[in-house]
Amino acid sequence: MSQLNIRMGRKAGVFLGLVAMLFSLLFAGAPAHAADDPSTYPYSIAGTILNDDKEVPDVKITATLDDFTTSVVTNEWGEWEIRVPKQGIYKVELDVTTLPAGVTMTDKGGEVSEADLTQTDFAAVLFSLGKSTVQAQSFSDQLLVRVWSGLNFGLLLAIAAIGISLIFGTTGLNNFAHGEMVTLGALFMWVFYQGLGQNIIVSALGAVAVVAAFGWAQDAGLWKPLRKRRMGLNQMMIVSIGFSIVARYVLLLVFGGDTKDIGGGGNIVQLGPIYTSDIALVSLVICVIILAGVALFLTRTRIGKATRAVSDNPSLAAATGIDVERIVRIVWIVASALTGLAGVLYGLQFQANWLTGFDILLLLFAAVTLGGLGTALGATVGALIIGMVVEVSSMFIPNELKYAAALVVLIVILIVRPQGVLGKKQRIG
Repeated sequence: MSQLNIRMGRKAGVFLGLVAMLFSLLFAGAPAHAADDPSTYPYSIAGTILNDDKEVPDVKITATLDDFTTSVVTNEWGEWEIRVPKQGIYKVELDVTTLPAGVTMTDKGGEVSEADLTQTDFAAVLFSLGKSTVQAQSFSDQLLVRVWSGLNFGLLLAIAAIGISLIFGTTGLNNFAHGEMVTLGALFMWVFYQGLGQNIIVSALGAVAVVAAFGWAQDAGLWKPLRKRRMGLNQMMIVSIGFSIVARYVLLLVFGGDTKDIGGGGNIVQLGPIYTSDIALVSLVICVIILAGVALFLTRTRIGKATRAVSDNPSLAAATGIDVERIVRIVWIVASALTGLAGVLYGLQFQANWLTGFDILLLLFAAVTLGGLGTALGATVGALIIGMVVEVSSMFIPNELKYAAALVVLIVILIVRPQGVLGKKQRIG
C-alpha cells in the first residue's frame, strides 16, 4: 500500500471520528424514539395553520387518545400531519405558547379541538387565529426572524452546494443528480433512526456513509468510464439529467410518496422574538463547524491542495505528479458525504420525501453560480445570499414566489458580475 493510501486512510478515519464526536457532543442526551414507526400508522390527522392567509411555522400540535400522545410542529408552509395507530376521537391541542408574538386564538378555548377517526382514516383539524403576525410584530422583529431563518436555510444549502462546486471544479461536470443525494441522505436517516431504531449519531453517520458510497459507485460506474471515452461536458450533463430522473423514481418506488417525519420537529426554543427548535440550533452549529473543516481541508492538507491544483489545471497538475483520477475519486466521496450530511440535517428539520433534494436543486445551482463556479468559498457565500433572499423576500411577496425572488437576484448579480461574487474573470487552462 502506498504512502498516499495510508495517509488517505488515516485522514478518512480521523474525519469519521471527528464527525462521530461532533454528533455525540451536540446530540448528547437526545431522547430515544419509539420502537414503532409512526409513518406506518394507518390513520392521520392534518391541517394548516394560517393567520390572515399567511403561513405560521413552528407551531406545536399534540394529538391524544387514551395512553397515546404525539406532537409535531408546523413546517415552513404552516402544514402539519400526525399519524396515529388506531381509530377513535382524538383530542388535538395547539400549544398557544408557540404562536408568534401578538397572535392569539379567535375563540376562547379554540386551541383544543377533536379529530373523529371512528368512520374514516383521515381527519382535518382547523384552528382559527386572531391578530396578524405582521401587525403584531414590529418590522425589526419580523426582519430578525426572517434573517435567522435565512441563515439557517443558507447554511444547509452551503453544505450541499460545496459538493456541487468541488465536483464541477475538478471535472467540469454539472451533476443534476446531486439533488437525489440530498434526498438519499434524508431518507436513509429516516431508515436508520425511525426504521431500525438506531441511535441518532449512528443513524446520521450511517446515512452519510451510504451517500458517500453512492457517490463513489456513481463515479466509478458512470462518470469515470465516460471521462475515459472523452465524452463532452454537455453530453455528460444530459446524462446526469437522465440519471437524476431514474434515481428519483427509484426512490419513489422504494420509499413511497409519503412524507417521513424524522426528528418530530424538536423542542421549541425562544430567542427573543425568534421561535426555533433545538434541532435547528444544533444543525446551525454543525454546519458552521463542517464549513470551517472543509476550508481547513482545502487549504492545509496535501489532498486539499492537490484538489485545488486539479481544479485550476488538471493537465498541469498531472505533469507535476498528481494522480488526477485519484483526486477526482476522493472529491466525489467527500462531496457526496457533505451532501448526505446536508440531507440528514434538512430531513431532521423539515421532514423528508422523494422530492426533498429536487425541490432545492435549482437553489443549489443558483448558489454555486452566484458565488463563482468551482470555488468552495464562493458556493458558501452564494448559498448564504440565496438563503437570506428566499426568507427575507417572504416579508414582501407571496410565500409561493420566494424561490423565484432568489433566481431574480441571481440574474441581476450575474449581469453586473458574470463570474459570480468570488469567481475569477479568467481561469487558466
